Parts: sequence; structure tokens; C-alpha cells
Amino acid sequence: MILEKTLLDKMKKGTVHFALIDPENQTYEEAGRLAVRMKEAGTDAFMIGGSTGITSENLDGTAVAIKKSSGLPTIYFPSSPKALPTKVDAMFFMSIVNSIDPNFIIGYHAKVAPVVKKYKLECISMGYIIIEPGMKVAKMGKAKPIGHNDIELAVGYAMACEYFGMHMVYLEAGSGADSPVSPEMIAAVKKAVNIPVIVGGGIRTPEAAAIARKAGADAIVTGTFVEKCNDDGILKKVVAAAKGTGE
Repeated sequence: MILEKTLLDKMKKGTVHFALIDPENQTYEEAGRLAVRMKEAGTDAFMIGGSTGITSENLDGTAVAIKKSSGLPTIYFPSSPKALPTKVDAMFFMSIVNSIDPNFIIGYHAKVAPVVKKYKLECISMGYIIIEPGMKVAKMGKAKPIGHNDIELAVGYAMACEYFGMHMVYLEAGSGADSPVSPEMIAAVKKAVNIPVIVGGGIRTPEAAAIARKAGADAIVTGTFVEKCNDDGILKKVVAAAKGTGE
């Protein structure tokens, strides 16, 4: 629990920011350069993963490039039981709790658990809750996205995750979503559970990041925006808004 404790200690002081990098979208060299930019922007850690084209090789190559360039922690964000890195600092051992396919809830996890133990990977257990629109991750994970306004159901899922013993919950609107998780849903979930609430999907402006933070997000994830933004000034503003350091 080395990295998990570090993250929890940071969250006690305020909202943290995670930059999500998809190994399929850039070379290792490009990932390294992006890591430097995000470190300068103030991000706290890197999540590495994607919906398609993920292999153990490109996960490890990306992790090594990020760590070498920035020195910041790397966390595997799983997508397939066929790919498992060994060079990351930790992995989110996450269950897509509103999937209609048992494999994404626990089936695939049972298959990789012995390998995870063999590799001695630090695991951070997490309930992954997909909210409308869900985007590609909902399709890939065979999830039934929770309605954007169905706050009661989102709260119920989050509470169930905590009662199952999961250490964190992640409210995910999906990469490239046209609208992020609503502040009302974030606030309600945060009030209902005693574990960290991570929020991602559709957050691409300082205003959206600030709204999620003020609603109660313990961690804010930006992915597609990070990879596509060429303006370092905007990157810094979004991260600062997520962390509350720009006010």
C-alpha cells in the first residue's frame, strides 16, 4: 500500500489530479515529453491504459518513459486480462460494477489475480461506476450506464462498493464525453461514502475541473484532453482548477 497511502495522504490535503495516457495514442518518446509537460502543469500521478490496442509491452514502455522523464508515479488502468505490465508502481484492481457481464465484475480478475501476486504489483481496489454517456468504455465493458440524473442509483452503487471493501470509487462519464458527471451526483456520492471519489470523463476546461472539485471529487482524471491539448497554459489552468491551486 505504498502508493495508495501516498495518494490518500495527498487527498487529505485536497483534490489530486491524474493524467490518463493511452499507450496506443503516442510513441514512448512522445509519452515522455507529455509526462514532462504534465509534471510542470502540476499533475500528481499518471494512469496508463486504454480501451483498445493495449499490450504488456506498450504499457511497460510507456510507464518507463513516463517515470524516466517525470519521476512521477504510474498506475495501470486495466482494460484487458491479456495485458499486464510489470513496470508500473501500482494498478487499479477495479470492478466495472454496473457491467452486465460477470467477467468485468470479477471473472477476469480471478484469472489475473495469481499473476498479479506473482509480479508483486501493488493493487488499489476500486469500484468503477460508468455514468451516461459512457462512451467507448461502456461498450467495451458491457456496462449499463447510470443515467446522468439518476443520483440515487449512483449513490447506491458507490455505497455497495464501500460495503464490499473497495478502497475507492470512480465515477466515469467516458473518454471524450460531451458532458461530465454532474456536480449534484458527485456531491451526493461523496456525502454517502467514506472512501475517495474519483471523477473522470468530459473534463476539459478549468471551469469543469473546478466544478467537480467543489462538488467533492477527491481525484480528477483528464485523458483525451491531456493528449490533444497543445497549449501548456491551458493544461496548467485545468490542473490548477482541479487541485484548487489557481484560486
